[in-house]
Amino acid sequence: MNSLEGKRIGIAAERKAEVISKMIRNKGGIPVIYPLQGMQHLNEDTSRKNIYDFLEKPFDWVVLTTGIGAVTLEKAAKTAGVHKEFFTKLHETKLAVRGKKTMQWLKENSLQAERVSSDGTMESLLSAFSADSTQGDIFLQAYNQDDARLKDSLDHLGHSVYLSQPYHYEKPLTEVIRSLKFDIADLYLDTVLFTSKTQVRNLFKDDTDRKTLVKAFNHKVLAAAIGKVTAGELSAQGITDVLQPVDSKMGAMVVAIDHHYRQGNSR
Repeated sequence: MNSLEGKRIGIAAERKAEVISKMIRNKGGIPVIYPLQGMQHLNEDTSRKNIYDFLEKPFDWVVLTTGIGAVTLEKAAKTAGVHKEFFTKLHETKLAVRGKKTMQWLKENSLQAERVSSDGTMESLLSAFSADSTQGDIFLQAYNQDDARLKDSLDHLGHSVYLSQPYHYEKPLTEVIRSLKFDIADLYLDTVLFTSKTQVRNLFKDDTDRKTLVKAFNHKVLAAAIGKVTAGELSAQGITDVLQPVDSKMGAMVVAIDHHYRQGNSR
C-alpha cells in the first residue's frame, strides 16, 4: 500500500501544479490544487524602458533576484534589437544574484557573478553589500513582492538604486484563498505544499484567520515547502514544523512527503 494512499495534498502552486499532482497520484495521494500564486504578468513596456535605461546610464552593479526577471529582460533586449549591447554591458558590469534559476541563466549566457547569495535568500546578498563600504549605482531587478524592501535596504547603505520591474504577480482569486483557508481550518487536507513565499503571504495576508490557520498547521496539517525562502516565510508566520527537502525540487518534495508518512507520522 502506498504511504500517501487517501492523503489529501493541497498544492498552492499554479505553475507545474499538474506535474506535482501526477507525482502525488502515482504514490496513491489525492492532489487538490489551490492556485495561490496569482497569474504572472510580464511588463513588456516597462522591460523595454528598463533595457534602454540600463544601456544609457552607468551602473556599478546589476542585481538579479529571479530567473524569470533575467529572462524577461533578455527577451525585451532582443525585441528592441539591442540583444548584443545588453550582454556586452552585462559582461562589463559586476553582477550579484540569488537563486538557482538565476545562476542557471548566467551559466547559459557565459556570465560570472561577483556576489552570490549563499543560501538563496536576499538577506544573504544584502549582507554582502553591507560588509562593503563602497557605494555605487545599482540596477536592481525585482518584482512586486519585494521591490520596495530591497530598494530601501540598498538605499540605506548609500547606493543609488534603479528599480527594474519586468514582471509582477496579480492577486489570486478571493474564492481560491477562501477555499484553501476553509479546508485547512476544517482539517480536510493532510498536507499543503507551497513552492514560493508569495503563496504563503497570499494565504496569510488577512490577519483575521491567522490563529486558526497556524493552529491547524501546528497540530494536524503538515506544511511542506520547496526552498529555504518558502520555508522561512512559513516559519515567520508562526508555523513551527515545516517539511523541507534538501534538494529544492518538486520530485524531492513529493518523495519527502511520502517518506514522512512512511515513518508513521500522522501529520
